[in-house]
Parts: sequence; C-alpha cells; structure tokens
Amino acid sequence: MREIVFDTETTGLDPKTGDRMVEIGCVEMVNLVPTGATFHAYYNPERDMPAGAEAVHGLSAAFLSDKPLFRDTFQELLDFIGDAPLIAHNAGFDFGFLNAELNLCGNEPVCMSRMVDTVQIAKKRHPGAKLSLDALCTRYGIDRSHRVKHGALLDAELLAQVYVELKGGRQIGLELAAETAEVEAPKEAVAVRKTPEGPRREARPHAPTSEELARHREFMAGIENPLWG
Repeated sequence: MREIVFDTETTGLDPKTGDRMVEIGCVEMVNLVPTGATFHAYYNPERDMPAGAEAVHGLSAAFLSDKPLFRDTFQELLDFIGDAPLIAHNAGFDFGFLNAELNLCGNEPVCMSRMVDTVQIAKKRHPGAKLSLDALCTRYGIDRSHRVKHGALLDAELLAQVYVELKGGRQIGLELAAETAEVEAPKEAVAVRKTPEGPRREARPHAPTSEELARHREFMAGIENPLWG
C-alpha cells in the first residue's frame, strides 16, 4: 500500500489568523518501506516571519522572499501525494495548514478521511509517555543528531521511521509476508493424513536375531571408557 508521510513548517499556529505554510516535505512509502521518492518545497508566505516561528525552523522572511507562491506550484504537490493516505505527527495541524492553502487557491481540500495521526497511534501504544517526535525517536533508537532545527523534509524522514516502529517494527515486512503466504496457501497445503489405498501388508518383524545381539555385545565391549560407565 502506498502512503505519504509529511510535515509542514509555518509562520505560526493558526491559519485562521493569517498564518501561512512556508515549507512542506513528503516521503513516499510502499508497504511501510521508503521508496526513496520525496517531495520538498519552500513557499513565499507573502507576509512577515514572527521571531518565535523563525527560532523553531530557521526560515527567515528574506530567505523565503524569492521562493514560489503556493498557488503557482501546488499542483506538483497534489500530483505527488495522489490519493494516498497522509501520515503526520499531530496531523490536524498539518492538514489545517495544507487545506487552508488549497482553499486560498480555490482548490478542493484534502479529504480528512485520508489523515493518519501518529500522535494518536503513539498514545494508544504508549499511554502516559511523552509523544513528541524527539521522544519517540529516543524510544525507538532513531538517530536525530543531525536535527538542529525543525525542517519539513528531515522531520518527515524521521517520522517515517517512527511510523514503521509504531506499526510493528522493522521486521513487520517479514510478518506481513508470512501472513500473506498463510492466507494465500491452497487448501492442499494443510497437512491431512489420508488412508492409503491398495492392499494392506502385514508388519515385518523387527526383533534382532541372536547373532545380531551377540555382535552388538562384542562391539560394546570394545569401547574404552564409555560415558555410560
């Protein structure tokens, strides 16, 4: 199954108050294995960058000033994600900004039924534990030493690894293969003992002859220091 893990960076917390999406990163996975295909883009938000937001992701208004507008290039993003389920950490936030940008373009929003929230999955698997991306990377031994600031593509790549662990771990592919083989196994593969056809033969005698017993005793007597004393 094809799935897209994604993350966004923004100018703030709420698109309803004028905040905009400035970066998006997407990682393609098929059957929980990253294919190597990614999508990454920066967008000019057509507004200032609050200091608090810049401290999180390091994207300044000057850096974004020559980047394309979302409305001019959004079709490339839609072509990449296709109709696949979309996985994000605290996904309501990322979906909110993505759909707000699509709404500004007069485009249909991404259906919320496609949303997969890794925070909710983690909450069920680890109740009471810390659920941030950093905390989950630590729990699963995922290296994030190169994550100095938030970055959409980097965070999507880390989240893809976390998502695999949340779904059952790195060996899940083997488990899925075994389950598939079991489901697809023909009925003939089930071990069933059948009554043999044809005439029955009497069992042959298996008792040793006196000559065989004598040879056995002679052989055993020639063994030096036997373990059985």
